[in-house]
Amino acid sequence: MEYPNESEAKTLICEYGRRVDARQFTAGNEGNISCRTGQNEVWITPTMESKGYLTPDMLVKLDLDGNVLSSPYLPSTESRMHLGLYKENPRITAAVHAHPPVATAFSCCGEPIPTLLMAEAISLFGKEIAVAPFAVPGTSDVPDSVKPYADKHCVLLLANHGALTWAATLKEAYFLMETLEQYCRIYLLAEKIIGDPGPVPKESAEALFTLF
Repeated sequence: MEYPNESEAKTLICEYGRRVDARQFTAGNEGNISCRTGQNEVWITPTMESKGYLTPDMLVKLDLDGNVLSSPYLPSTESRMHLGLYKENPRITAAVHAHPPVATAFSCCGEPIPTLLMAEAISLFGKEIAVAPFAVPGTSDVPDSVKPYADKHCVLLLANHGALTWAATLKEAYFLMETLEQYCRIYLLAEKIIGDPGPVPKESAEALFTLF
């Protein structure tokens, strides 16, 4: 398994922190971003800090058991959620948790979102965007609610909480968050506002499922 070096990982976390803030996927000190740099090393954003104003010296280095290895800052209260993903699926090296407004609104509704309205959504997300059961933020219930999805999914709505994406690189994980919010906006417009949308033809949808 190839991991980014520490300098690269810290730079990328700060860069994508600025992006989630600029896109209004977070407000105040919401959200958290992590990147794995070794078999037992993860860098994560600190708690109670805006993602738009991060600097590399503010990031926290953890082992997979959550022990702080480097930083005067405290790690995100959601660090166990990130570490749970990494333990469950070793192919994951990055994760982004945010509260993009439309996706988060759908998370409050508690129903999986079908992806059949767009070919791109099918190819990225599969047949639906799942919703993990509600878990109190910052508790061990959160990683427990997320881990069943770590292997077969790359995006997840957290009931009454927000959204979580993960991938083999931080760039991919961030782009998944952008695409998730964009699809949720389109789904809202087509299904709930305009009404009566037509899905991707069944044969084409099945081909996309098989291909991707």
